[in-house]
Amino acid sequence: MHNPNFLKLWGGQIISQLGDKIFLVLLITLVTNYHAPTILAGSLASAIMVANTLPAVFFGSTAGIFVDRYPKREILSITNILRGLLVFTIIIMPKYFVLLLLIAFLESVLTQFFAPAEQAAIPLLVKEENLLSANALFITTMMGSLVVGFAVGEPLLSWVSSWGGGNAREFLVGGLYVAAGLLLSLIRHRETIHKSDKKLDVWGDLKDGFHYLRHHPRLGNAMVQLTILYCVFAALTVLAVGLAQDIGLRANQFGFLLAGAGVGLIFGAGILGQWGDRFRGRPLPLCGFLGMSVVLFIFAFVHHLWLGLSLSVVLGVAASLIGVPMQTLIQIETPAEMRGKVFGFQNNIVNIALSLPLALAGILSDLVGLRIVLMSMGLIVAIAGIWSWRNTRKVLIDIL
Repeated sequence: MHNPNFLKLWGGQIISQLGDKIFLVLLITLVTNYHAPTILAGSLASAIMVANTLPAVFFGSTAGIFVDRYPKREILSITNILRGLLVFTIIIMPKYFVLLLLIAFLESVLTQFFAPAEQAAIPLLVKEENLLSANALFITTMMGSLVVGFAVGEPLLSWVSSWGGGNAREFLVGGLYVAAGLLLSLIRHRETIHKSDKKLDVWGDLKDGFHYLRHHPRLGNAMVQLTILYCVFAALTVLAVGLAQDIGLRANQFGFLLAGAGVGLIFGAGILGQWGDRFRGRPLPLCGFLGMSVVLFIFAFVHHLWLGLSLSVVLGVAASLIGVPMQTLIQIETPAEMRGKVFGFQNNIVNIALSLPLALAGILSDLVGLRIVLMSMGLIVAIAGIWSWRNTRKVLIDIL
């Protein structure tokens, strides 16, 4: 895509998201060096994860309101530089675990501003006919950073520490954020900011965003489809331990299944990004939901390693047929002055919805068995896909 400003945005996303994943690995690596309260002694890593997740639940929508009022480039650049400075403070702060939790929390708060600004910036820099390819590229990068970041995080931090000394890890992660911020500051785009005549009213702006979504059901339906997609992956994150044992892997090797799905998502998004115009008018989300449903049903009866890993890849490809078109639909259908609120609300509702499958999947698997849970998920996904397609097929055929 010959678009220098978009390439800077994409490059900033690559560096920033790698920084996100390695940052989490860094915090979990550091916990053993910190003085923690006795009640947390057995769950330090879990406490870090919770502190890094809570802002996504409580501040996602609120952050989107500010994104609509200020230039996206400045938000993208400043939030990354501030995240880098936060990581640098780890070097000089006392070794108290509560301070490490505070760093995890504040970094996530800044991320809540970065995420909707990033999504809202794409349609500002890319022509409408290229949005499908642009979103495919961003989803490819997102999943690639998930696979690569967590895979290389610990070895990379260990290597940097042995080569550069005790604080080299913090300098690496903080440097990634600062580099992303500096690259994003180079974006040259004149953005029209739709400033409100009234003073900032967070609650009033939240109501405006909800009101807008209520009167534009196609946007709400697209968010429902994305939420279902993310919920399936959240549940599979929990169920992957049992699945791994069923296909001949050890329980602690469940990451191979998740990596397979990530590879499939990258592959599917890459196809859509390269040849997306050839699929115009095709029922991509419906195919994606039905494909995921079939894979979940087959997973319930699989006991061979090669078949399990192949199904994971197919699941990822099917997921890309939902994620890329639905994200593109939301960007096209949302006016510029509402994008921050809409994408902030999207991040908020997805993060809240993810907590349910994460909490219930393992419990239900123990109560009724893994096979019943997988078959039930397959049925729910198929029904949800057919229902969602009936509500969005016209607009998808028109714009995608």
